[in-house]
Amino acid sequence: MNSIALGLYEKSMPNHMSIEEKLLLAKKAGYDYLELSVDETSEKLARLDMPIDEIYKWRRLTEKIGLPIWSMCLSGHRKYPLGSMDLAIRKQSVDILKKAVILSDRLGIKIIQLAGYDVYYEKSSQETEKFFLENLMECVSFAARYGIILAFETMETSFMNTVEKAMAVVDKIKSPYLQVYPDVGNIANGAEDSILDLKKGEGHIVAAHLKETVPGVFRDMQFGEGQVDFDACIQELTRQKTSLFVTEFWYDGKSDPLSYLLRSRKFFEGKI
Repeated sequence: MNSIALGLYEKSMPNHMSIEEKLLLAKKAGYDYLELSVDETSEKLARLDMPIDEIYKWRRLTEKIGLPIWSMCLSGHRKYPLGSMDLAIRKQSVDILKKAVILSDRLGIKIIQLAGYDVYYEKSSQETEKFFLENLMECVSFAARYGIILAFETMETSFMNTVEKAMAVVDKIKSPYLQVYPDVGNIANGAEDSILDLKKGEGHIVAAHLKETVPGVFRDMQFGEGQVDFDACIQELTRQKTSLFVTEFWYDGKSDPLSYLLRSRKFFEGKI
C-alpha cells in the first residue's frame, strides 16, 4: 500500500465551483484529498461562521464522494496577523484561528497550515514578534484541546522563509501541536540549500506544499518551468517519513479545469 497521499490545493480550481464540484473534480483527477482555503477575502473567511448543518453537509459530501478534506491553508492571517500592533486585529486573529480549529474538527481536517508571518501589511519589529509569540501560544493550546495540528508554512518574507526559521519558533513553543508544513518553492527562494534546510525540520515536518518558483516569483508558474528540484525535495521528505504532499498551484482562468489538474498530477507521477 502506498504510504504517500497527494492532496490538491483548492485554488487550483475555478472559484465559482461549489465544494461538491471541486471534490468531484479532484477525485476524477486522481488526487487523494483536498486542501481547503481560508484566505483573507470575506468570502473565504465566512466559512468560519458556516451554520453547523452546512458544515455537516460538506462532511457528508466528502464521505459520499470518497475524497476527504484533510488540511486547511489558513492564509487569512495575512490580513489579520497574530503580531499586529492593533489590539483589535490581534483579537480578531486569535478568533479566526479558534474558529478554524472548530471548523477543522467538524470537517475532519487534521492539519491547519499557518502563514509564517508576524505581520504582513505592517512593519515587522521586536514588538510584533512578541505579540505573535504570545498569541501563538494561546492558539496552540486551543488547537491541542481538539487534537488539531498547527503547522507553519515557509513564506516569501524574511520572517519565516526557511524551515530553520520555522523551527526556531517551534522550539520556543515546545508543543506536539505546533509543527512545520514547508513550501518547497518558497524555500528555494529563501534558503541557500533547500535540502539542507529541509533536514533542519526532521521529525517535525507533517506535510509539504509542492510549488514552482524562480527568484523573486512565488506563484502562478507551471511545474517544471522553474528552479525547484522536486525529485530531491520529495526524496528528502519521504526519507523523513513525511507522507502528505499538496500540489499548490492556481487556476489560470482559461484552461479546461480537469485537463489543468491532470497536467499537474501527471508531472508528479513517478516522483511520489
